[in-house]
Amino acid sequence: MADSSEKSRLIQHTGPPPYQEPSQYPNGGYPPPGNYPSTSGYMDHQYGAAVSLCYPGHPAVTVQPAVYVASVQLVSAPPDFLGYSIFTMLFCCLPLGIAALVYSCTAREAVMSGDREIAVNSSRMAYILNNIALGVGLAIITIGIIVGMELSNKSHHYP
Repeated sequence: MADSSEKSRLIQHTGPPPYQEPSQYPNGGYPPPGNYPSTSGYMDHQYGAAVSLCYPGHPAVTVQPAVYVASVQLVSAPPDFLGYSIFTMLFCCLPLGIAALVYSCTAREAVMSGDREIAVNSSRMAYILNNIALGVGLAIITIGIIVGMELSNKSHHYP
């Protein structure tokens, strides 16, 4: 039965917290309302202040300034090697070509968003992976040709 006394003790309501005197700052620490000079140079009235209309008796409308976000493309964009990546993926080494394609797409997206550092790093990595994939692909093709020639020479014994 000790368990029920614990529950009753936890359920007891202690009431609201005691009243606290207002702080020493008026308006809860916020500056007093009023018209302040515009620092942006765009508006002659306080930011977020009501704009009066020509029709008396109608409620005022709060007008907020429009915000335009424009993406800036890089002037000297690094190459993305997308075609090279597709070529090495299809004809040389599929795994390295896929990795190079991912880095090529990342470089292209970084150029579109204006992030030069990511674009340069992704472009460099795509170029390295493409060169490695091309080397691996050429090595495999060369080894295949040599092995094929040796097997065809062994099958045709000339006396």
